[in-house]
Amino acid sequence: MPGFEQVQTPEGLLFLKIPVFEEAGCTAVFSSRLGGISKAPYNSLNLGYHVGDDIQDAVENRRRLCDALGWSLEHTVSGEQIHGDCVKVVTREDRGKGAFTYASALAETDALVANQHGIVLSSFYADCVPLFFFDPVKKVVALAHAGWRGTFLAIGQKTIAEMQKVFRTVPEDCLVAIGPSIGACCYEVDEKLYQTFKGRFTWLDKVFKSNGEGKWRLDLWKTNYIQLLEMGIREENIIESRICTSCNTELFFSHRKENGRTGRMGAFIALR
Repeated sequence: MPGFEQVQTPEGLLFLKIPVFEEAGCTAVFSSRLGGISKAPYNSLNLGYHVGDDIQDAVENRRRLCDALGWSLEHTVSGEQIHGDCVKVVTREDRGKGAFTYASALAETDALVANQHGIVLSSFYADCVPLFFFDPVKKVVALAHAGWRGTFLAIGQKTIAEMQKVFRTVPEDCLVAIGPSIGACCYEVDEKLYQTFKGRFTWLDKVFKSNGEGKWRLDLWKTNYIQLLEMGIREENIIESRICTSCNTELFFSHRKENGRTGRMGAFIALR
């Protein structure tokens, strides 16, 4: 798993860490589906509150992961995640929003930015692309949720722009990681979506491959990668997991592979 390190606790909790981020001063984690208490089809480490799982099981799963990392669940904050492009800067006053209920999450928000210690940013996934950001110079962390809509709306670029505007982040200083998500190997889309992207981007031949009969394979990893480069992120500072969630349902939840009835993994990032 290039750039991502697998960690398993004695209790069986499995997650991925990003050593480069750790060495630079923050903890960034992506959970698996292993080590929780949720029952099928959410077995077992479901962290999503909006998928139909028993809410108390999902809360306990989040608490177990936070405990394993030395965090307090009460200090986490998450967004509603509507597949939009809203980026919000959060402070300690926002801690707890989305921690115990979906309704309390930051409304209409798909990316979070923070520069204070004691805040754990969190977002949730089952095929969409998790983007982790860390500016080790200005000490700023961020997360972005990039499905095809968020990717089309360039949410990764907008997250960097917000870091620049609010904290004077220099893109060349930033580390960015592209986490486990559905790969081009499994992500088939239709002609309508291809035409939607064609109207906005000039480099479609790099990210779309024809599957015949009006079907296409879309590479969300590469699309986000190109957008990061366009914002000035250094190629050597982009870490790619290149792990397809749809190909690895023994380890991860996949909305597409499991026909929509499944749990959610979580991405978490916090300054140390």
